[in-house]
Amino acid sequence: MIYPTRTSIWAAAAGVPLTMIVAIMVPGRWYAALAWPVAVLALTLIDGLRGSRPSQASAQVSLPPGASVGGPVEATIEVAIAGAAPAVVQFAANLSPLLKQEEGEDWIRLSHGRGRAILPMTAIRRGTARIDRLWLRWRGTMGLAWKQRIVAVEAQVAILPDVRPVHERGAQIFQRHALQGLMAQIDRGDGADFDALVEFRTGMDRRAIDWKQSARHVKLHAKEYRTERNNQIVFAIDSGRQMSEPVAGLSRLDRVVSAMLLTGWVALKLGDRVALHAFDSRPRIASGLVSGAGAFGELQRLAARIDYSGEESNYSFALSSLAARLTRRSMIVLFTEFTDLTSAEFLVRAAARLVETHLLMIVVLRDEELESFVERRPQSADDVTRAVTASALLKDRLMVLTRLRHLGVHVVESEYDRVADRLVQAYVDLKRRNLL
Repeated sequence: MIYPTRTSIWAAAAGVPLTMIVAIMVPGRWYAALAWPVAVLALTLIDGLRGSRPSQASAQVSLPPGASVGGPVEATIEVAIAGAAPAVVQFAANLSPLLKQEEGEDWIRLSHGRGRAILPMTAIRRGTARIDRLWLRWRGTMGLAWKQRIVAVEAQVAILPDVRPVHERGAQIFQRHALQGLMAQIDRGDGADFDALVEFRTGMDRRAIDWKQSARHVKLHAKEYRTERNNQIVFAIDSGRQMSEPVAGLSRLDRVVSAMLLTGWVALKLGDRVALHAFDSRPRIASGLVSGAGAFGELQRLAARIDYSGEESNYSFALSSLAARLTRRSMIVLFTEFTDLTSAEFLVRAAARLVETHLLMIVVLRDEELESFVERRPQSADDVTRAVTASALLKDRLMVLTRLRHLGVHVVESEYDRVADRLVQAYVDLKRRNLL
């Protein structure tokens, strides 16, 4: 495709006054006024035909095999133009909605007709992102014509849940809590699982004395416990409409999936068994329990299958079906979000049934946007309206969270960038207190 540049259009427009003067002063020779635009058109056509033709351009796009949601993605673009190639060429890519292009240079300098450039992007959602089309264009030698070609390419990248916190902070968090006595090999006396009968020593808890065995041995003996290692941890992730809303560039769902993976990795390392349950209007994923650090890959693959949904969450159906699958007391970590009292009422009723048998923890992200409306100094009547509405919504939210706490639910309300650390700390604290 060949079309005029801005320079060519301005050059043709610059001759309009002269054309009108000639047509007015010499009406019989009005056709002479067309000499200027015809000359510009001819030069543009010559400029388009000289040098490399659009059909002589080719391009390739390379993407990494995988990337983490919220992380950077770099596409390598290689361009080759045969014949009298230009010095620079401009490019544009047809990006998948899962990718967001960052600020960067969109020109490639060519040397002997070949050049390479890096296109920086950010993965904003999970899935398979594709680049299937690339636009290339360059100016002619006189700068009057654009030469453009659309090149079909085939490049894709799998955008997976963000496991960077596991690699960056997982080992550090596990080591910190292990040194505090959570590993069963060195944890004695603080757990709930019977380990051994030992001779009573000064400083031991008198409630641990086994009087029957003490009478048999005619010496005080006490029971020694260790931390139980095979607790069942079930991560229930709400993937409904409200969880798909973005928070600081990423959806709430991606934020909590990253926190779930970090906590799941710590739980597997500590010897607990982990399962995943995802739902919106009905259950979507219901996995079995896995154990051992080697099972983290399976947990990651299951998390990658959690899809974004536009449907309303059905807490009653999802949590009742989850409870029916559990055969023993488990710790259920529910990631969700609510904005209206109607859906919150269903959540409270479903939670009331679960806490009778299981240990329930609910994780929600703080609504920093509403908090900013309340804290911001109003400048107009609209600001006052927003502040009053936001204050009412936050009050309803606090009332629902308070009701859940009164039922015995452990609530974790955290900032979006600290939810992983807060969740791991809450899990470790419950494990240390033998509430699992």
